[in-house]
Amino acid sequence: MAKRIDGKAIAAQVRAQVKNEVAQMEEEGYTPGLAVVLVGNDPASHTYVRNKKKACEETGIYSEICELPETVSQQELNSLVQELNRRPDIDGILVQMPLPQGLDESAVINAIAPDKDVDAFHPVNVGHIMIGDFDFLPCTPAGILELLHHEQIEVAGRHCVVIGRSNIVGKPMAMLLLHENGTVTICHSKTQNLPELCRQADILVSAVGKAKFVTADMVKPGAVVIDVGMNRDENGALCGDVDFAQVEPIAAAITPVPGGVGPMTIAMLLKNTLTAARRHNRHGRSDA
Repeated sequence: MAKRIDGKAIAAQVRAQVKNEVAQMEEEGYTPGLAVVLVGNDPASHTYVRNKKKACEETGIYSEICELPETVSQQELNSLVQELNRRPDIDGILVQMPLPQGLDESAVINAIAPDKDVDAFHPVNVGHIMIGDFDFLPCTPAGILELLHHEQIEVAGRHCVVIGRSNIVGKPMAMLLLHENGTVTICHSKTQNLPELCRQADILVSAVGKAKFVTADMVKPGAVVIDVGMNRDENGALCGDVDFAQVEPIAAAITPVPGGVGPMTIAMLLKNTLTAARRHNRHGRSDA
C-alpha cells in the first residue's frame, strides 16, 4: 500500500516558515505585499482568490484584491497592471486566470514586471526556468518539487513521466525534473502508446485534467504518483486524474485529491511573494 503524501501538512510547514520570515522582515520595517487582479464573476476564481487572501493574512503578507468587471477593456486591465508595477508597497502581482472572453491573457502576463511575476508566467521568467537560473517557479510545479524533497524522493537518474504539456504545469514540471537530473518524458493528447510509457515511470506526474484517467494498468509497481488533477467524478465528488482506489495499492507513494498538490500551490505563491520582497528590499523597488 502506497504512502500517502500529506500536502496539507507539508504546506502548513511552508506557511509557518514564510510567517517567521515575514515577521523578521517587518522588524526591519518592510512588509511584503501581494496584489491579486480578479476580472469578472467566475465562482471558482472568486473562491481561489479568497483562499489566497486568507493565506496572506495568516502569514502577515499584505494583500490587495483588485476587482474589475467582466466588461473591462484590455487597455484598462493593462493600465491597472502597470500601476501595480509602479507601486512600492506591492512585491507580487497575480492576475487570476482564466480571464473573460475577449481579453488577451498573454498581453496581461507580458505587462507584469518580471520581478513581480509571482506566478512565473512572464516569458523572461520562463526563459530563466529553462536555463535553470530562476528567482520564481510556477506555484504548482514548485509545490510538487517541495513534496518530493520533503519525502526524500530521489529524482536523479530516475525516469519521470509527465502527462500534460501546459505552460502552467506540464512544461515547467518537466524542466524542474530535468534540472534535478531526472530522465523526462512528456506525454500529451497525441502521444502514442501512452499506457506503455506511463508504466516505465519511476515518478509519474499527471496534469491532464480528466477524472480517474490514470488507471492501475498504467502504473509500474513501486512508482511515485503525483496527481495534479482537480476534477469531479460521476457522483460529483472531488477527485484527481488518478483512479486513487486502483493505484494506491500498487504505488510506493501517492498524493491524494484533495489534500495533496492543491495546498502546496498557495503555499508556494506565498514563498514566491516573500522571495520578491527580499529582492526588492535588497536591491530597491523596481519602477517598471
